[in-house]
Amino acid sequence: MVRKILTYPDPELKKRSLPVTVITDKTRELVRDMAETMYDAPGVGLAAPQIGVHQRVVVIDVSGQDENPELIVAINPEIVHAEGEAYEEEGCLSVPKFSANVRRHARVVVKMLNLDGEEVVIRADDLLAIAFQHEIDHLDGVLFIDHLSPLKKGIFRKRYQRAQEEAKEQHR
Repeated sequence: MVRKILTYPDPELKKRSLPVTVITDKTRELVRDMAETMYDAPGVGLAAPQIGVHQRVVVIDVSGQDENPELIVAINPEIVHAEGEAYEEEGCLSVPKFSANVRRHARVVVKMLNLDGEEVVIRADDLLAIAFQHEIDHLDGVLFIDHLSPLKKGIFRKRYQRAQEEAKEQHR
């Protein structure tokens, strides 16, 4: 089922998520809904808090393929090693119509559980490394705009406020 994606400035996006202690059928249903929601949006990643569920669950697919998706399900993901630097443009399903360059690590090692409760370690670089960092930030109540300089945050707030006002005008 496609779920509603919460958007900035919804306060639910700022809450820290709790670890998943037991993987149940409800967890599997959540993952299915998250994947369906992410692909429908479309996006390359989605964290459970973006649909109002405060559990440490993330789905990612950076393959860009409709035919053979490469869905990664990460439960309780944790970055155990990070190195290098990347400065890439990011967007977010919870901050629609806005993107900005964000400084991240170029390579990460992520420890997590899969849907079978098995521990998995993934070494990621490039877009996948950025996606993991972005989605794990969501689990901690951090949005990519929180990484911007005060000047860029100010510009973002003005643009976002103007876009919201324009959207209200169009609905009248």
